[in-house]
Amino acid sequence: MQAQDNERLVRVGPGTPAGNLFRRYWQPAVLSSELPEKDGAPVRLRLLGEDLLAYRDSNGDVGIVDAFCPHRRAPLFFGRNEECGLRCVYHGWKFDRNGDCVDMPSEPVGTPLQARVKIKAYPAIEKAGLVWVYMGPREAMPPAPDYEWLRAPQSHRFVSKTLENCNYLQALEGGLDTAHVSFLHRDTTDHSMSLAAADGAPRLDVEVTDYGYNYVSTRNIGADQRYVRLYQYIMPAQQMRSNVLGHTGKRPKVPKIDGHIWMPIDDHTTWVYNFMYSYDASVELDEAYALDYETRSGRGPDHLIPGTFALKQNASNDYEVDRDLQKRGVFSGIRGVNTQDFALQEGMGTIVDRSKEFLGSTDKAIVTMRRLLLDATRVVENGEAPRGLDPQKHSSIRAHDDLLPQTVDWRERFAQDALARW
Repeated sequence: MQAQDNERLVRVGPGTPAGNLFRRYWQPAVLSSELPEKDGAPVRLRLLGEDLLAYRDSNGDVGIVDAFCPHRRAPLFFGRNEECGLRCVYHGWKFDRNGDCVDMPSEPVGTPLQARVKIKAYPAIEKAGLVWVYMGPREAMPPAPDYEWLRAPQSHRFVSKTLENCNYLQALEGGLDTAHVSFLHRDTTDHSMSLAAADGAPRLDVEVTDYGYNYVSTRNIGADQRYVRLYQYIMPAQQMRSNVLGHTGKRPKVPKIDGHIWMPIDDHTTWVYNFMYSYDASVELDEAYALDYETRSGRGPDHLIPGTFALKQNASNDYEVDRDLQKRGVFSGIRGVNTQDFALQEGMGTIVDRSKEFLGSTDKAIVTMRRLLLDATRVVENGEAPRGLDPQKHSSIRAHDDLLPQTVDWRERFAQDALARW
């Protein structure tokens, strides 16, 4: 990858090619649970290099506004959230969630200044336990997203988030890289079969679509059987994968699909939103089961620094790598799949110099993603709409995986299973 193309993709601040691209989509801004009450404390946000605040007003609606008052740039984090607006405690100027100044008590009554003063405000909606924000041009605002996991009932869905200290692109690439599962996440200490470990050189097929692409990894499991896993990549930075069989090849208690959305905080840090949902209406995804999965992944509540979404196992303690455990069968010596990913992705440095890479056949999905994003930045520069904005293009898709005989066409076998049911 040429250095100039790398720069085009990794810089996400206002006015950058990738920043302008990300701003054309509805993006996750904050968990709804972080704004638990009307007129409660605002939450500091940094999204795509912009400092913002999120707050829930007296009506229960969420506002996402500039972090600073336009009067003298005082921090609105200390403001009073009252009567459907955020009031700066410096001079009392008050702004609603649309950015309008609704009170200016430090100026004469009827001052024309009040009508002229605005604060930056972005549209926000709530779906599936998340507050979504649109930060692009209003005239180009697309319909709200409609992924299947957003439609799953609360009883069948779980969402969390973690803080990752690297650029979004290498985190996204880690999610799309199926070959690394055979090595980084290998664990022979549990004495169970690992489908990924059985074949470390999967064959990849990538099909570009209107929303991004789907891709299939195929691993040979013995002479007469293969493990086929269908993933979905939804632009600009979402991955959806299936766990019909789970890591070990056994069908888990909850038949689920999971995935991530990588939301850039700035060029050097990323919010990772983790979602999972049961695709079977008869099997609920209770919170205890979901939290157990999060804990085994290394991102459960006890794995986070209290009051934050940052991992206790981090670069400052080498992710608590255990060299003896590494010798005994955990390939990386690091506990927790999520922590293993962070160790490698953050360990690359906050921004990777991709001009130094040597890519192989199992990097096909990553290469295709980069090309789609590069093309999309130029589409936006030309004033056109990028892929993935139309909910009808992504509302009916889901991921799937299964064991198939060598002679069975996965497309025919997966035809119905890869269609959304919620």
